[in-house]
Amino acid sequence: MSTQLLLGGMVYSSPAVPDATAMAVTDGTIVWVGSDDVGRALHPDAEVVDLAGRFVSPAFVDSHVHLTDTGIALGGLNLSGATNRADCLQQLAKYLATHDDDLVWGLGWDASAWTGDAGQDQPPTTSDLDAIAGDRPVYLARIDEHSAAASSALRRMVPDLQAENGFSAEQPLVADAHHRVRSTARNLMSPAIRQRARLRALDYAASRGVVAVHENGGPDIGGLDDFRAIADLNHGVSVRRYWGEAASSTDEVKAILERTGADALGGDLFVDGALGSRTAWLTEPYADAAASGISYLSEQVILDHLRATTQLRVQAGFHMIGDAAAGAVATALTILAEELGTPALASCALRLEHAEMVTQEQAELFARCGAVASMQPLFDAAWGGPDDLYAARLGDRRTSLNNFAMLAKAGVGLSLSSDSPVCDIDPWATIRAAAHHRTEENSISPRAAFAASTRGGWRAAGINDGLTGTLVPGAPAHYAVWDVDELVVAASTENVQRWSTDPRSRVPALPAVDEDARLPECVQTVANGQQIFSRA
Repeated sequence: MSTQLLLGGMVYSSPAVPDATAMAVTDGTIVWVGSDDVGRALHPDAEVVDLAGRFVSPAFVDSHVHLTDTGIALGGLNLSGATNRADCLQQLAKYLATHDDDLVWGLGWDASAWTGDAGQDQPPTTSDLDAIAGDRPVYLARIDEHSAAASSALRRMVPDLQAENGFSAEQPLVADAHHRVRSTARNLMSPAIRQRARLRALDYAASRGVVAVHENGGPDIGGLDDFRAIADLNHGVSVRRYWGEAASSTDEVKAILERTGADALGGDLFVDGALGSRTAWLTEPYADAAASGISYLSEQVILDHLRATTQLRVQAGFHMIGDAAAGAVATALTILAEELGTPALASCALRLEHAEMVTQEQAELFARCGAVASMQPLFDAAWGGPDDLYAARLGDRRTSLNNFAMLAKAGVGLSLSSDSPVCDIDPWATIRAAAHHRTEENSISPRAAFAASTRGGWRAAGINDGLTGTLVPGAPAHYAVWDVDELVVAASTENVQRWSTDPRSRVPALPAVDEDARLPECVQTVANGQQIFSRA
């Protein structure tokens, strides 16, 4: 048995151990938190680690990621910085000139943020790609990954593509046409390339103080081979795998679990698409198009899936962004609450991925059924302002999106995440975005956002032991060490509109996450007492 004693920093401890400056870890478990002098006396033979005044926090959980795509974005053609259509195409041309890949897989372009002369705020067309790439297959996913531009060389590899829902000869593909092209493009990448991408993504997560991620896979996302390969990764960041495929019976639930090896049947089980691609399912048309999005699952399919998973006590979940999608899930829950009872539903911790357009009534229903909302505050930071994407797509409806405060007040469990590569794996930026919502009354306190990014992530995975995700004796030693400029404690005069636990209690300090503050920088990440990242 070996003990490590961390001294000379600031430990984010429970209110029962205020102003902690030291922590002891024995064989992967936290055994003591308190002051330096007491720590030395209690553990005289421990290996001493000098924190050099740094801040120690519970490590983070990112509860919604796509590992292979994240790794590709980190090591390949990432178009998230493109400023307009011409810049996007110039970046593609530069990449083509320096790479001889069988497939060019790019992602991250966002025409909603582009500016310039006429046409420069429009997505790349098939002809644009052909003029640059010739006969090379090119797949360029929009930032939300629910639509993509594709070259003719790639399109020709998909038989009868023009007959699919969502096909356009020149514009980016959506819906079924996009899913088929994406699958074809994915299969052009070698297993070795995809494996390196996954490990690159996990290394990056560890460098951001993350010790666990939830992979959201499915037939139309990464495919089964990719999903199975993730199970074989040997890395310090743990991965819980969600498979998005609907089941109509308990026998089918068992068969899918056996075929995939999934931990749960949910995650990105698409009820609808995304607002940016105009595939999120709305009750009223988009403000900038005569369409109401796409419904991928009927209310009956949702009901059957949720009934079968609940009967087997298997965690389920749905990707739901539009208000019509949220309504369809709520309808199924209403029926099953009467049929199976809310305790049965709550025991499975139903996951609501994104949950961007939820009403007060729906939130109260979701809370009674023990649901967890896995949400992405960086969506609001990127697209929630009065001149941004949500305003263009929804008009005045934008102010109701991503209402963290309303959901938390209703009792819905929150788990904050990135949806990487859609947004960056950056927990402190996520906390800042949740605390500084573009619609102020939708914000939650930094402390509530921190809890939703640590304990909330474990709870979203069904781990609700009261210890995991905290730094208290008996908890697993999952922690991160940070360089910080300033620690602050929530004031007792905190705005009551910003949801929080009771600020009158003695609470630990957190780094400042004001909009002009320098966010913490990760120095070390530890999972189960083992270092998985260290800044050189």
